[in-house]
Amino acid sequence: MVGNKFNPLSEEEIELIHSYSLKVLEEVGIKVKDCSAYEVFKKNKAITNGDLVKIPRSMVLDALESTPSKVVLYGRQQRHTLELKGREVHLGTGGAALNVIDLDSKEPRKATLRDIMLLAKLVENLEYVDFYIRPVVAQDVPKEELDINKYYASMLGTTKHVMGSVYSIKSFHQVKKLASIIAGSLESLKKRPFISFITCWMRSPLALDPQATEIMMEIVKERLPVVLSSAPMAGSTAPITLGGCLVQIHAEILSGLVLSQLVNPGTPVIYGYVPSVANPISMDYLGGSAEFGLLNAGAVQLAAHFGLPNYSSAGLTDSKIPDAQAGIEKALSILQVAMAGGNYIHHAAGMLESMLTVSYAQYVIDNDMLGMVSRILKGIEINDNSLAFDVISKVGPGGNYISEKHTAKNLRKEYFFPKVMDRDLRKEWTAKGSQDLWQKANNRVKAILSSDQLPKIPEGVDFQIRKTFNILIKDIK
Repeated sequence: MVGNKFNPLSEEEIELIHSYSLKVLEEVGIKVKDCSAYEVFKKNKAITNGDLVKIPRSMVLDALESTPSKVVLYGRQQRHTLELKGREVHLGTGGAALNVIDLDSKEPRKATLRDIMLLAKLVENLEYVDFYIRPVVAQDVPKEELDINKYYASMLGTTKHVMGSVYSIKSFHQVKKLASIIAGSLESLKKRPFISFITCWMRSPLALDPQATEIMMEIVKERLPVVLSSAPMAGSTAPITLGGCLVQIHAEILSGLVLSQLVNPGTPVIYGYVPSVANPISMDYLGGSAEFGLLNAGAVQLAAHFGLPNYSSAGLTDSKIPDAQAGIEKALSILQVAMAGGNYIHHAAGMLESMLTVSYAQYVIDNDMLGMVSRILKGIEINDNSLAFDVISKVGPGGNYISEKHTAKNLRKEYFFPKVMDRDLRKEWTAKGSQDLWQKANNRVKAILSSDQLPKIPEGVDFQIRKTFNILIKDIK
């Protein structure tokens, strides 16, 4: 799928944002405190004063020159390989929600490690969800055991690419070892990385998070795929104007680009432009606003203009349940960012309540929505077959096309057919129980999760993993 069909910024506006971002780095600078990144910047002739680092534009230009324009993220099956480049579009999960809407009670409850595994199994069976970022924080796992267990549970459920965060350098190395055991060796993992990492290294505005930055630098040294995620909120941690927010986030991302290339020149990194909006009434995160989609579409343009593989956000809603509000807010942002050409659009499935909650049913509903977006991105094919002169000539005035071979041949490649969205006549819908979309989606979830659960990790490999780490999930059925 290729975007570049929606561009809220002109080329001149992109260049103007870029010039102001360079000015921010040169004249305002970034705060680097209690972090070895300070010495890296200082050693390479950035201007340092106290805990302030100012980055000359020449350093930015050098970093842009050495940064790869493509990052390949693999699945454990070749068909799940994702190439992040240009305006190619991939859509998947995201988030660190605390709550899950229970399938039976339809009430929110605390997320568990088992949810991470079951949601991964669900995503494995959703054809328009391209990758799996662990979407919930398992609250039944001690923090020191969380990283290794969430990656294990994710890979137990899906063969699609798995991405997540890590809380320490130690747990990064544990997860790296876990994936190396599954891959067969560290060299095999680095050749075809089927896991990757998110580091929220920037504490907006313009200040590095010491711990996350150290983790990011360690991952960069290992040359494994890593997202440099910056997520300022317009109106609280970034200017309230959308243009000002883009200037700041672009400056933040450029500073990360410089740091990553100083640590390991040529290392592949994914640039996490994730601008957001603060609710002006409460100052809480506002995921469902029209401005959220616009900001992320504009950020995609910035990344693409400079050839940076990008990670962006769409599909959030402030609604608490899978309802009309959720559908409207999700569709508008997903369509904007996908049509702009976001390479790796996370949060695109499952999220509710401004990232606080996920719903199993919402993943299934969103899968249909992503299928429709995929069809829109495919566009209208124009060739001799699609222009259909021969069949128009054959049918002629007053005929119909229902029984024509041309119709049968082209139907499934021309049209998208949703799995749970209703297209029946009212009579048929009533006969099937008058189910709403939430009910139908819940039924599909239960059908998928009740199917035989075969481990996605071979038995011998799983035994080795359990000998090496404290794996807390025992029942894989």
